[in-house]
Amino acid sequence: MMAGEVTAAAGAAGEAAAHGSGGMDVLSVVILLAAAVIAVPLFRRLGLGSVLGYLAAGLVVGPFGFGFFNDPETIIHVAELGVVLFLFVIGLEMQPSRLWAMRGEIFGLGFTQVLVAMTVLTSVGLVLGFPFSASLISGTGFVLTSTAIVMQMLDERKEMALPRGRRMVSILLFEDLAIVPLLALVAFLAPGGGEVTLAERLTSTAIGIGAIAALIFAGLYLLNPFFQLLARFGGREVMTAAALLVVLGAAELMQAGGLSMAMGAFLAGVLLSESSFRHQLEADVEPFRGLLLGLFFLGVGMALNLDVIANNVGLITICVIAYMALKMLVIYCVARLWKAPPREAIERAVLMAQGGEFAFVLYSAAAGVGIITAEDRAVLTAIIIVSMVLTPLMIIIHDRLVKEDIVSMDGIEEAHDLHANALIIGFGRMGQVVSQPLIARGHSISIIEKDPEMIRDADEFGFKVWYGDGARLDILHAAGAGEAGVVLAVADDKDAVTRIVELMKAEFPMVPVLARSFDRQHALELTEAGADYLIRETFESAFAMGREALLRLGDDPEEVDTVMTQLRARDVERFELECVSGLSAGATLLLSNRGDNPPL
Repeated sequence: MMAGEVTAAAGAAGEAAAHGSGGMDVLSVVILLAAAVIAVPLFRRLGLGSVLGYLAAGLVVGPFGFGFFNDPETIIHVAELGVVLFLFVIGLEMQPSRLWAMRGEIFGLGFTQVLVAMTVLTSVGLVLGFPFSASLISGTGFVLTSTAIVMQMLDERKEMALPRGRRMVSILLFEDLAIVPLLALVAFLAPGGGEVTLAERLTSTAIGIGAIAALIFAGLYLLNPFFQLLARFGGREVMTAAALLVVLGAAELMQAGGLSMAMGAFLAGVLLSESSFRHQLEADVEPFRGLLLGLFFLGVGMALNLDVIANNVGLITICVIAYMALKMLVIYCVARLWKAPPREAIERAVLMAQGGEFAFVLYSAAAGVGIITAEDRAVLTAIIIVSMVLTPLMIIIHDRLVKEDIVSMDGIEEAHDLHANALIIGFGRMGQVVSQPLIARGHSISIIEKDPEMIRDADEFGFKVWYGDGARLDILHAAGAGEAGVVLAVADDKDAVTRIVELMKAEFPMVPVLARSFDRQHALELTEAGADYLIRETFESAFAMGREALLRLGDDPEEVDTVMTQLRARDVERFELECVSGLSAGATLLLSNRGDNPPL
């Protein structure tokens, strides 16, 4: 099926291939794969990154290279499915609760950056003497960052799950949403566009809301039974086909409702993020996502029109420099306004300095209604593509000038082929204590930790700790999690502990998982994830201190123990009620303020 997707993309551009018709589709696939296989490893070896390798390969095989393809826009259109699949995978990592927690960054940070950037970048066209409507659309198109490039860069830099990476993802999500009102703005600015009736606008809005509602309904009530049925009666290939069906069906539904395909795929991923099939879906979609995303970058490289650049080199140079410099300034200032550290603000400005693929849609719509001419559209498209090509180079310069604090890995061994009765994940303050009774009883233990300094400190005290991130499935396999008698998830990262429990229960359901809970809400999450045993560290230490306080005040020890037993029983009862009813953190806090239960 993977080859079929690429064949479809190549076949769509097949009539432009400079070869005979016999076996044209297969030959096109061979050319595309050969270009990627040669260029990407070479560019990565040179430290230039895979994105720049794809772009260079596309330029070489495109109309301004060897001329194997003459219609790169068709390939880009098909390969945009890579962006769609990428956002589906991101959605699988975003539970609704986490997405709700990001609402301030999506609609606050994202809206602020888009609005300020639109205002500032419009000035570029006005200074160059273009009409207001054309200047507004031109600058607005550059505001829309390339989701494909930023996501790929975050993935390669392993920053997707970090707070700074999530903030960039939040902005990208808002920009995906913004394409809808921006297309409406194009219709309004068009000659006669103000004549669009209120009824027509309300109808288009209702269609978009209806599409979102239909997708949410399907996600809540249909998708899980659907996958359960297929898991019972279908094969692995049917599950893969079903995963693609869900992603592409959601994307098509959103597009039919006037929204972006990428947003539809993202919502589908979010709705399936708490499904028991989540990891299976991620594994099924991943190969298609990577291949099609690479094909997208190849198409962008092919679309770099050197004739347009040569004929308008002065204008394009001025606009690329002005747009990128002003956008970086806006992003930096907005980031600092939202309390981002200077290093993070600079990195965000560099990563998001380019225009994006949605600009092609916006410029096409603007040319279709007469706001800009076909020649203007070609120039603006070239500006966007040049900015996309420059981004990997700017990131390389950034990384060399702004050095991250690199921790030495000398003397650190990665986890591989471990075998022990107990696997301890995390060797911080809790991991060190919990290991003591196991050692005292003579049980064999394996310990993995992702902080090199912690590993070195442990080595000085005679502990053998292996390097590894327990929140990754391949590391769990290497650490022998499937063969362990028990796994103790006691890492110092709350999200990592939750992820470990989810992975263990999905991949090794028969292995008991004992988890460290940071607070009451986290305990509810771990219970839902399937932890066999969990302990709320604050709760237990607070109970111990409360008991000691009563004894110091002179209370009878037997009465103290009775009170503590009653309080513990009440907590267990309340916790079970919350697990069943799904009380929110706010409701839990309200109960605690009434004295019914501590939110520990």
